[in-house]
Amino acid sequence: LRLNMAATLCVKLLPKQGRLPLTQVVRHGSKAVTRHRKPMHFLKQKLMAVTEYIPPPRPAPPGAYPSQVEEVQKENPLLLFLKKEVQKVFQECKMVAVVQNNASNAEDMMILKHRLHKHGITVKLFPNQVMLSFLKDTVYANMAPLFIGPNLLIVSKEPKAKELLTALRASPQITLLGACIDDTLLSAQGVASYAKLPSSTVVQGQLVSGLTTLASRTASLLQHHPSRLSALLQQYAKQETASDDHMEGAAKADEATIPTR
Repeated sequence: LRLNMAATLCVKLLPKQGRLPLTQVVRHGSKAVTRHRKPMHFLKQKLMAVTEYIPPPRPAPPGAYPSQVEEVQKENPLLLFLKKEVQKVFQECKMVAVVQNNASNAEDMMILKHRLHKHGITVKLFPNQVMLSFLKDTVYANMAPLFIGPNLLIVSKEPKAKELLTALRASPQITLLGACIDDTLLSAQGVASYAKLPSSTVVQGQLVSGLTTLASRTASLLQHHPSRLSALLQQYAKQETASDDHMEGAAKADEATIPTR
């Protein structure tokens, strides 16, 4: 070992003089691989993939996620009472309009209520929370987007859209958003179009007059052909009578002109 170390030091320290070193490190390479693993048949690959064991997911530790059991909260008695009042309004009134109150003072609101009261229209105020809670499970659920901000309900037992628009026209602070008239949801433009329609009394009168006119015309059409046939028969009978009279007169004239022997 000492000789090898001394030789190595001599080789490193002494200059090279064109001779071979005393020791030479020879690196032996690895043996060549002559055999490879045979690839697995594709049917066996499919079988192995199908039958591969998939461990079940580890359950989450308790308390990591909130409980999925919904806690049933009892509604406020005042909220239940207001919901019943809203339900009563929708059952009794054929017109329920939703308007937005744009910072109108108490005097303007009093004047508006007085104008509406003349036509049997009243103004009601319910919190938006109560209205949304009532509408979500009813056929009026499409009215929910109207209840945003300070809103009022203008209701009447009969659809009086024309009177409503006339009263709101004098109160620019109150904006009409939409209405439910005869169980039909209408926008502000729809309410204006509905107000231009004639009243039910006028429509009923027009319907009755139209039916009466059609009935009388039908009766006249049915009587036209028999009356015409009767007139033709009478004319034919007159012509036949006139022809017979003419023939009789001609025969008498002929008899009068024949000489007697």
